[in-house]
Amino acid sequence: MDTFRDKLIPVTSILAGVIVLWYVFAVILNAPFQRDLDTRANETPGTVEFIGKTLSQPKPTLPAPHQVAVNFFENTFLRPITSNRSLVYNAWVTLSSTLLGFAFGTALGIVIAVGIVHVATLDRSLMPWIIASQTIPILAVAPMIIVVLAAIGITGLIPKAMISTYLSFFPVTVGMVKGLRSPELMHLDLMHTYNASRAQTFWKLRVPASVPFLFTSMKVAVAASLVGAIVGELPTGAVAGIGAKLLAGAYYSQSIDIWSALVAGSIVAALLVMVVGIAGRIVDSAMGGRPA
Repeated sequence: MDTFRDKLIPVTSILAGVIVLWYVFAVILNAPFQRDLDTRANETPGTVEFIGKTLSQPKPTLPAPHQVAVNFFENTFLRPITSNRSLVYNAWVTLSSTLLGFAFGTALGIVIAVGIVHVATLDRSLMPWIIASQTIPILAVAPMIIVVLAAIGITGLIPKAMISTYLSFFPVTVGMVKGLRSPELMHLDLMHTYNASRAQTFWKLRVPASVPFLFTSMKVAVAASLVGAIVGELPTGAVAGIGAKLLAGAYYSQSIDIWSALVAGSIVAALLVMVVGIAGRIVDSAMGGRPA
């Protein structure tokens, strides 16, 4: 109970501080437009009334937290799941490409890491290129991937998944390389003493040692995969998905819808990271690990 309280109080305090600052900046940023509206209407509201107006504009520059919360509730719980305006439906569309890209990225990252650890040439030649690939802005890469795949007749889910793969394979690669190299020299010498083959050393020593590193990197990878899926929806002109909601909100100046979609994306990311963390604890427990 004390541990839970120690975690809850700091998180709650920070959240409360963020909400207060959010309201303050909402008033500041929405105030110029509200003054213009009041001037045109020949109105001179008091301070409290003026603040209330800045926090209730239909298309504010910065929506207030309660406006985003109401919009999120309506589009999540009060609309049919099959509706294009439902955040559940749009989140599922984005989640589909996220999970596919995450699976591809994880598999690719593990394969590359195994090659780097066991082949010195790959370590010297491939690793620098992998690092350099992450310096290219994803907004520049995404349209090229979409166009190239569309030219060969591949559209829909796969292009978005490829963009997710591009972002998610890197943390898995780095984490697995670190994990596969984590066994101490004395443990490797012990395996050599037992006359263990290279494959036996890999499966019985390197792989178990790399599991904590793998799941830690997968938490970063799954969040990056979600970002890739959302970015992949932007150049495709998608009609569904969190990215499509962001585009529609930008086209029609619906800032509340934009922030609501961002909240939905954040919740999906948090749930994905939590699921990966739970899976990591289950695997660690099955392998005989003890809680710290």
